[in-house]
Formats: sequence, C-alpha cells, structure tokens
Amino acid sequence: MSEQEPFRVRVKVRHYELDSLGHVNHAVYHQYGEIARLELFEKAGGIEGELRALGMAPVLLESHIVYRRELRSGDEVDVSCRAEFGDGKVFWMTNDIVKVDGTLSAQIRCTLGLMDLTKRKLVAEPRQRFVDAGLDLDLLSGGA
Repeated sequence: MSEQEPFRVRVKVRHYELDSLGHVNHAVYHQYGEIARLELFEKAGGIEGELRALGMAPVLLESHIVYRRELRSGDEVDVSCRAEFGDGKVFWMTNDIVKVDGTLSAQIRCTLGLMDLTKRKLVAEPRQRFVDAGLDLDLLSGGA
C-alpha cells in the first residue's frame, strides 16, 4: 500500500486554553490529539456502531508528546492522525499538530488497545477486530 496523506482536522486555539505564559497549556495539546483520534474513528466507521455492539472500545494506554513551537490564541492548526498496527494487543496512533503556515508545533504518539468491555481486558489482534466491525483500515492507517 502506498503512503497516503494522513487524516487531518483543523482546530482554532481559544483564549481559555492558554496558560500563564500566554501559550497553549500542555494538556490542551493532548486534547487536540484526542479530537483528531475521535474524528478519525468516526470517519472510518465509528466506534459506537458495530464495534460497540461487539462489546469493544479503544482505550488509551500511553501518550507521549514532543513540543516544537508554541501556539497562541487565535492560531489555527491542522491535527493529523494515523494508526499503526503490529502484532499483539496494542496499536499506535500519531498526531502532528501543525500551524496553517506549516510550522510543526507538536508531535504526539499514543499507545492504545482495544478493550473487551465485559471482561475489562485488552483483546488480541485489534486490527482484525476493527476489520470485523467494518471500520475502514485504509483510512485509519493512511489517511483521507
């Protein structure tokens, strides 16, 4: 499969998201990543439909962020999102937070799992479970 452009969502920085230094609070960057992850899951087929009917939902296990350039009130950013699957019970989602002028502001890499909501345990092969639930893996993995 060829490399595709990742899914993106545009977010405008709000004044109430700023810290005492006048730039976006560190925790808000994680919220921007979550917005993009949820929008991507929705566009790929949703997590409230068949996946929920199968008794499963994605769960965030770890999040790591690298800050590159500050964001200030009124800035607009494109937040990309892409999933990567391997073997085992986890998968990864990455976000680039980029100002509309092309400046990279932050990068986030998250480790996620797919939880069995009855057993409260991670399930094996989340990639296949997403396929079984009808989610668009090409969109999740590659982009728009």
